[in-house]
Amino acid sequence: MDGSGRVEWPEGRAFAFTVFDDTDLATVENVGPVYAFLRDLGLRTTKSVWAIAGDGVPSIGGATCDDPAYRDWTLELQAAGFEIGSHGASPTTSPRDVVARSLNRFREIYGHYPDALANHYGCRESIYWGEDRVSGTSRLAYNLMTGFRRRGQYRGHREGDPLFWGDLCRERIRFVRNFTYADVNTLAACPVMPYYDPDRPYLRAWFASSEGANVEAFCRCLGEAEQDRLEAEGGACIMYTHFASGFWADGELNQRFRELMRRLACKNGWFVPVTALLDCLVEKRGLTVLTAAQRGALERRWLRSKIRVGHS
Repeated sequence: MDGSGRVEWPEGRAFAFTVFDDTDLATVENVGPVYAFLRDLGLRTTKSVWAIAGDGVPSIGGATCDDPAYRDWTLELQAAGFEIGSHGASPTTSPRDVVARSLNRFREIYGHYPDALANHYGCRESIYWGEDRVSGTSRLAYNLMTGFRRRGQYRGHREGDPLFWGDLCRERIRFVRNFTYADVNTLAACPVMPYYDPDRPYLRAWFASSEGANVEAFCRCLGEAEQDRLEAEGGACIMYTHFASGFWADGELNQRFRELMRRLACKNGWFVPVTALLDCLVEKRGLTVLTAAQRGALERRWLRSKIRVGHS
């Protein structure tokens, strides 16, 4: 960091930008063109996968690494410099033994355990999720906002539960996504990231994201004025999205998405996958150990953002 508190990005870059793409509904056909476009622009991001199909009824559609063509395509992405992360064990709720099998399968395919994970809302083994993302009065507010529908739903961190896998998460996964904010500068919304939360000891480090769940939200968050502000602030954007949600339709890429990404790629940005960006922050600033005051501020900011955009 320089004397102003701004991060000095590698290679003299003015800001950092990346994407964590949740794999819901994704197939080679509907997200392959998106990644080909990003590759040609020189952007490298993080594509999540489900390493196995799992044993139950999927909560949502999308290919898994049990599909050889899809698996081979993700390996091509990895070879081209994209990061492969995890969106959980499978698209269905998975008990501990299935989670362990999925993590081992991920390592067999990609050569290592996933560095970055985003919980999948449809899987009850998601860790510190739902009401357990927040504390105290923020938890009450969250439960009121969601009609208490998610109370006690997610159990991956509950010792003794058949869905518990917290020790495996702590051992094998380095970064997990938590709060998503309606701000293109993720680092401004969550200036302490990546951070360790002592109240959630089964995770080694958390990171935040900017809200871009579908093509409309993505383009709204990354409009021209927002791009210019991200650059002027010297910030970092980790965009949360689903590239299977409207980016490729009727045989072509969304025009607004194309325009904005081409404009962004012409700027002096550092365009690297999620783990590379987080490793840079740890190297330059260390890993924050979250205080109660910091936790409360992040939780309240997230709840306000959730009210504004209607997404988690």
